Amino acid sequence: DLEGRLGFSLTSGQAHALNEILTDTEKSTAMQRLVQGDVGSGKTAVAFGALLLAIQSRFQTAFLAPTEMLARQHAQRAKRVFGEVAVCLLTGSTSAAERRRIEARIRDREPLVVFGTHALLNQRLAFPRLAMVVIDEQQRFGVSQRAALYGKSRGADLLVTTATPIPRTLMLALFHDLSVSTI
Repeated sequence: DLEGRLGFSLTSGQAHALNEILTDTEKSTAMQRLVQGDVGSGKTAVAFGALLLAIQSRFQTAFLAPTEMLARQHAQRAKRVFGEVAVCLLTGSTSAAERRRIEARIRDREPLVVFGTHALLNQRLAFPRLAMVVIDEQQRFGVSQRAALYGKSRGADLLVTTATPIPRTLMLALFHDLSVSTI
């Protein structure tokens, strides 16, 4: 289903990473996984596969990007994968009226993929059905910023992506606090 929505076949590395993620989501504990790979290796396509599983299961998801431009690009691509209705974009430049509309949809427990920047970290923003958190280019966010989004749900799965893992991330992987998939 994912490949049909993406319009291309996953590489063997992408498929392997996605299978590791799907296996993790079946466990009784929340997933905490890093997907690392070179720029252009398909980390976002893999993340979209994880988001698709959550949306098809009628849950909410949040995708944190480091810049508004990147959040906007991801949201545009996502509309082809998830459909126009299931995708929202929440950034600092989102109008107050649009922000209220998105927040109402989240409160109403709609299955959504909410892309955004630091606006997703707002303490008022609550996700009653948050199942998957994706943090893109995780090295560009501080520990407290990542925790602020991940902490919006006790049971959400966490997927972080990077082309350049930072030393702290490598330590988490070394001590098995973070599983690693490499593309």
